[in-house]
Amino acid sequence: MPSIMPDVANHASASYESTLDWVGMSQIELPLMFAVAGEAPRQVSSKVEAFVNLKDPKAKGIHMSRLYLLLDQLSNESSLSFQTLSQLLHDFISSHEELSTHAFVKFDFDLHLRRKALITEKQGWKAYPVTITGQRKDGKLSVELKVNVPYSSTCPCSAALARQLIQEAFVTKFAGHKEVSMELVKDWLGTTQGIVATPHSQRSVAEVKVKLNQRVIDFPVIALIDAIEDALQTPVQAAVKRADEQEFARLNGQNLMFCEDAARRLKQALNNLTEFDDFWLRVNHYESLHAHDAVAVTVKGVASGYIA
Repeated sequence: MPSIMPDVANHASASYESTLDWVGMSQIELPLMFAVAGEAPRQVSSKVEAFVNLKDPKAKGIHMSRLYLLLDQLSNESSLSFQTLSQLLHDFISSHEELSTHAFVKFDFDLHLRRKALITEKQGWKAYPVTITGQRKDGKLSVELKVNVPYSSTCPCSAALARQLIQEAFVTKFAGHKEVSMELVKDWLGTTQGIVATPHSQRSVAEVKVKLNQRVIDFPVIALIDAIEDALQTPVQAAVKRADEQEFARLNGQNLMFCEDAARRLKQALNNLTEFDDFWLRVNHYESLHAHDAVAVTVKGVASGYIA
């Protein structure tokens, strides 16, 4: 191996002198121990973006290997928490003294949680996409947590139209009867002729991004997921038996919602949580009636905060 190897990044000048907002790497594959509030850290497989700014217009470039090695150190020696994320960003900058004053990192991974069935004791795994973003700029730390939570949404308009058809079918069936026994009606309702129409529903996804405040130690991701599912009442299920499927049908029937309803439910629930200084949310109803989607977006509405 040569005793001296060329270092173009350190000794060559930039062809065009200019500062750069961000320079770094994306799609870094990295296993991590993730610190979940209230539970032991768990391993996740993440894709990472890491950047610093380049404030010296004459510098050829940054030291990308230093960013990578700091991430590798986090992966091997620690877990991802609010504190270690803050330290990582500090180390990104200190490893680029004279070159950088800002740092950015983003972790994307699936968090697998055991979720109980609605009625029975069955359990199954559900994967929730999670994004953790940290930025240190002008000496200020900003940390964001984003989750995607799937749920079912049943259209109120479609439900009303289905009820009308059922009423009309009832009148047609029993128009000639002076008296109708409860047992006869019960039996008829149990047939396909009795429930002549059903409302349309669809798998939907709530995308929720929150800005964490400085009181957070470990990431409150499970609490956020639980709050979203509790507000919507119709979370997508994992392992189910017939009793669970029936309860899921009941919950859908009692929680009819347009995308506007879902967004307002979530906004109220997030306003009641104290770990977050700000939030942004988008609900996506992947329509079964239409070829397009129904979408609602809203924010907490704080000064200089997220915008829709």
